[in-house]
Amino acid sequence: MPLHVLQLGPVPPPEGGISRNMLAIREELRAAGHRCSIIATSKSTAESNEPDVYHPRSKTALIGLLRNLDYDVLHLHIGGEVTKRVLALAFACTFFGGKRTVLTLHSGGFATTDAAKNAKPSSLAGGIFRRFSLIIAVNEDLADVFRRYGVADEKLSVVLPYSLKSPEENLLVPADLASFCNAHSPLLLAVGGLEKEYDPLMQIEAMRELVREMPNAGLMIVGGGSMKTEVEAAIQNSGCADNIYLAENVDHAVTLHLMRDADVILRTTHFDGDAISVREALFLGTPVIATDNGMRPEGVELIGVGDVAALVESVAEIAKRDKPVKPVGQADTENIAEILSIYNDLAS
Repeated sequence: MPLHVLQLGPVPPPEGGISRNMLAIREELRAAGHRCSIIATSKSTAESNEPDVYHPRSKTALIGLLRNLDYDVLHLHIGGEVTKRVLALAFACTFFGGKRTVLTLHSGGFATTDAAKNAKPSSLAGGIFRRFSLIIAVNEDLADVFRRYGVADEKLSVVLPYSLKSPEENLLVPADLASFCNAHSPLLLAVGGLEKEYDPLMQIEAMRELVREMPNAGLMIVGGGSMKTEVEAAIQNSGCADNIYLAENVDHAVTLHLMRDADVILRTTHFDGDAISVREALFLGTPVIATDNGMRPEGVELIGVGDVAALVESVAEIAKRDKPVKPVGQADTENIAEILSIYNDLAS
């Protein structure tokens, strides 16, 4: 019997790991003959008119959707800090979703926060988390956090939040992006955005050093953010503005092409989990330089937070290599299929 699954979480643009996971789930649901609706829980930079995608303008409108939509399973996706606002939304989901509610906390780095270290069953968060029918943790560290909140093992499942696939061969990269990529080597691609946690100013500082030794080097930053004006000013004052391109929000299908064709993927962060972009880059055979957060997969070149010298050195080392990187992983949707199995179990 066809299911109707309601997902709540961020809807692109901008692109992000959570939204990519949600869209992969929706794609798999539709392929299996099910229906999937989505309620955006954060403001999108451009709202589409796609059927079954809702952009409530207020808390009241969001609650109205939870109350009035007819769905079999509700799946809430959250990331970053678990604030009182997030907990209020989680409670509302369990109140209206009843005994068929799923929660995924996508931020693998949450396990290192003070809130997670102080997790206990008697807390407000613990009480709300235990109301969910099932909680999906994206790594074992997060699963342990939920256990400290009092969530029973039978209500916990560890599922990695990504599915790996190759770029669409017939898709054309926009001319402006392709032109910059073709004109620069080595090409560095930063997938994250213009927010403090992705350290774009550190990337620009590194480019100042790199172009002295490699004048044709290029940096493309994919993703927008609140630091746009500050980043633009830093680029203009860098002395290498022609070597840096702000691509802002790019469709994920195009981003996969950029990641495959780049020489290096950058994931410089102040706070991060098991980033989907890192897994995708490794799968596509592109070298990755990332800040060491204690949970990077094997094959990533690790640097310290804000370590410009280490970033420059790592890029220079990679640029000397003439041996391609062996792709890591296989194209499959096994993780997404596991989530669909969870939906079927709850619905039955």
